[in-house]
Amino acid sequence: MNVYDTANKLAQEIKQSEEYVNYKMAKETLNLKLDLKKKIEEFEAARYDAQITAMQTGKNDEEKTKRMQQLYIELIENDDAKRFFEAETKFNIVLADVNKIIGDAVIDVLK
Repeated sequence: MNVYDTANKLAQEIKQSEEYVNYKMAKETLNLKLDLKKKIEEFEAARYDAQITAMQTGKNDEEKTKRMQQLYIELIENDDAKRFFEAETKFNIVLADVNKIIGDAVIDVLK
């Protein structure tokens, strides 16, 4: 089996994983609830802005961090948003783990 066949098989297995299916369903639920989707997009924009500021300045902007935290607190009170964030986190962990496994396998040539 060549590396591309293996990669395609891995892609199919990821798409069949519980984490992928749950994340996809959570995203589809958001697409039906446009107000909630908009609030999550607002939170993600605030989180991105706070992270960029922290990276550029080397410190957290208290106002931006507080705004992001407030949006998150409001969102997790909603069951659909809470499920979305949980599913997103679990799926991202799977992707990070797979990337780490692949990276660890080839680290000797990347040094």
